[in-house]
Amino acid sequence: MNLRRIVLGGVQALCSLVRAVFLVGCPGGSSNGGPTMTPAPHPTIALRLEPMVNQGLSFPVFATAPRDDMDRLFIVEKGGVIKILLLATKQLLPTPFLTVTGIDTTGEQGLLGLAFHPNFSQNGFFYVNVVTPAGFTEIRRYQVSMGNPNQANPASSTVIISIDQRLPNNGGLFTNHKAGWLDFGSDGFLYIALGDGGSGGDPQNVAQNPNILLGKMLRLNVDAPDPGRNYSIPTGNPFVGINGADEIWALGLRNPWRASFDRGTGDLYIADVGQGAREEVNVATSASGGGNGVNYGWKIMEGTTCFFAPCNAPDLTPPVLEYDHSGGACSITGGYVYRGTAIQGLQGTYFYADYCLGFVRSFRLANNGMVTEPAEWPMLEPNENITSFGQDAAGELYIVTQQNGLYRIVPN
Repeated sequence: MNLRRIVLGGVQALCSLVRAVFLVGCPGGSSNGGPTMTPAPHPTIALRLEPMVNQGLSFPVFATAPRDDMDRLFIVEKGGVIKILLLATKQLLPTPFLTVTGIDTTGEQGLLGLAFHPNFSQNGFFYVNVVTPAGFTEIRRYQVSMGNPNQANPASSTVIISIDQRLPNNGGLFTNHKAGWLDFGSDGFLYIALGDGGSGGDPQNVAQNPNILLGKMLRLNVDAPDPGRNYSIPTGNPFVGINGADEIWALGLRNPWRASFDRGTGDLYIADVGQGAREEVNVATSASGGGNGVNYGWKIMEGTTCFFAPCNAPDLTPPVLEYDHSGGACSITGGYVYRGTAIQGLQGTYFYADYCLGFVRSFRLANNGMVTEPAEWPMLEPNENITSFGQDAAGELYIVTQQNGLYRIVPN
């Protein structure tokens, strides 16, 4: 059954189901913003989905690989399991790579992110983003087992940083807006995306508070830790030595559900889920400093529309792309800039999707920061809820769905 037809026939019914899982806002009767972007299918490139996995997964939310591992893809399940897919045979290994314990999977919580150290082939380190039953986001480091590259050592768990998800001033603890992405930039530092702590409308405006880590992008040096903790603050972090949290790299985020670095340029793409009207993609180009100290506007702005007056702050950075909730769209899923070799003419194209409406769209970013070549890809719609995109070591892209599916994007 086609998901798009389901949405168009019963938006509010589907949104009620989505809210039960991801606690996103339902669309109302007005878009409350500018025109909706409705790209046409790409005129010259034909793509399709190649099924990779259709059973053996449980609520997958991410897929990635070490940078020099051409044979495997690591699939993250929200419930705490990381599984290995052998790309050549499309076979899941029967034994998980790792089962993460001590996590809370209620709502949007659980095992939410995975990143391999740039020197993983030498040190065996990888990092996960989890939410604990006590209400903390933990970034943990694990190490692969000695003598078995398909098994991690669960006893190697080390907490790099623990972030309290409780809103300040007894504001409460919520199960939504945990984000969960993390990865290493070309500078060798670990970047971590954090949501605003949940509820709705960021009731305490924590995303704009530089003294609180929620609603921010963090940047840590995990290779040269300070005494007494397992990381240090990289030189150049914007709030070092002034009023604010030293770990913060950028602020003003609501629930950045999937960010990624462009392997070709180093640019950082951040897809941020809106409150109830707008979805957005922010881009921090390496030429402009990679997002150092950038304020993406939440909750002053939702996309380019005013959310919490006054909305005349001059230092806010608007998204490069946004769309409204017309037709039942509700929650953006960020993807990647294609840098593979299997699809000619696609290099430099960024892909994203909508969780409810099920579309897959793309654009390119010109040198002047303008969005070009917007396109929609009907043949890439899996008719399932897209929870994430994935990228293998060769730069080829995948689509991950809540219904336990994994698909590779290939030329048609």
